Amino acid sequence: MSRVSKPYEIVERALELSTTDGLVVIADEHSSANLRWAGNALTTNGVTRGRTLTVIATVDGAEGTASGVVSRSAVTADDLEPLVRAAEAAARGAGPAEDAQPLVSGVPSSPDFTDAPAETGSEVFADFAPALGDAFARARSGGRELYGFANHELTSTYLGTSTGLRLRHDQPTGTLELNAKSPDRTRSAWAGRSTRDFKDVDPAAMDAELAQRLRWAERRIDLPAGRYETLLPPTAVADLLIYQLWSSAARDAVEGRTVFSQPGGGTRLGETLAPLPLTLRSDPHAPGLESAPFVIAHSSGDSASVFDNGLPLAPTDWIRDGKLERLTTTRHSAALTGLPAAPAIDNLVLDGGGERSLEEMVAATTGRALLLTCLWYIREVDPATLLLTGLTRDGVYLVEDGQVVGEVNNFRFNESPVDLLSRASEAGRTEKTLPREWGDWFTRAAMPALRIPDFNMSSVSQGV
Repeated sequence: MSRVSKPYEIVERALELSTTDGLVVIADEHSSANLRWAGNALTTNGVTRGRTLTVIATVDGAEGTASGVVSRSAVTADDLEPLVRAAEAAARGAGPAEDAQPLVSGVPSSPDFTDAPAETGSEVFADFAPALGDAFARARSGGRELYGFANHELTSTYLGTSTGLRLRHDQPTGTLELNAKSPDRTRSAWAGRSTRDFKDVDPAAMDAELAQRLRWAERRIDLPAGRYETLLPPTAVADLLIYQLWSSAARDAVEGRTVFSQPGGGTRLGETLAPLPLTLRSDPHAPGLESAPFVIAHSSGDSASVFDNGLPLAPTDWIRDGKLERLTTTRHSAALTGLPAAPAIDNLVLDGGGERSLEEMVAATTGRALLLTCLWYIREVDPATLLLTGLTRDGVYLVEDGQVVGEVNNFRFNESPVDLLSRASEAGRTEKTLPREWGDWFTRAAMPALRIPDFNMSSVSQGV
């Protein structure tokens, strides 16, 4: 084993090798464990380990500061000097960086910076796996088949800079997706959960939910495209609002390119977007959704800057009581726009003060409405209105006077999440949820179900 092998030692040695004006080093130690199953039986399981090192060099010049970024996996001590030199060469060969700012300084060091990285392993499933086995037995006796996977990742990030920052964050990320099918494969239902440790997920409850949905699907009803009162479950709300968050860069809004641009110039900050008292917020310390309390930026983009690495993050209300409160900014874009710095945070919570569960919202429905399971294949149609299109998946159900009476065909939809917030007539109880579409990139979300009086199902889809 190399004499320089611990993550903090890798970071310190890379900083010592620097010959440029500034250096940021990010060491990510990854571990993961997973289970997969099909037809009510486990099929595979595995554990992985890995390391990624990102080096960001900065060079001051007469016209400004340039940056160079190089990332590599499986880095050892022998790889360090070539990696640092590659980042420095990239910086020297680049023009001034538009987002250049002084590197962050003055942030207290993490007390565990020199500790070994946290790791996950198969033990994370110690209680979950037996419960999953019991769910297999119930599904088998009930005439349905369960498919799916459980994945747990733990990333320990060590961030060091030439300005003295020594920061550390451990991020657990767990996802569970469970799909139930009828033996003839004509009916399918999906459920997903986000978790930090697999101690708060219940396979039996998920299986019971899926069994009910398969029963609903025994009656098939074809409906045409049109506008329907629709109950969006938390997972669907999360997928739509995550895309909204990703589209909320202040600079783009100021430049007139997004739904948050004010006609004639400026932004829509301060405008009421929703009649309901909806608050959309991010907080690195949100219980059960904890995320990095400082900026970790491996590259620069519309809502992130490598120069902001280590910048402390604070709870941020993007929408407060229905009013647009903040747009995402780096220190650079904040200076350009005159707005407060508001970096993106790796979780998202919507709260509308509602107390009803989705089941209670179904029961309170008068007349006819659609109940969705989830959305997928979401794509942007028009950035000026944030019009999105996508498909329903794994079950659309018809509700009549508080009762689910059958499953209907899938649809393609065309809707803007910003417009949906303005039309929502009810928000349910906020709960942790797993986004179906964006779950590979964004898992820490808590959302209520939303009742939309006139959701636009633009065409019938053959999707499943």
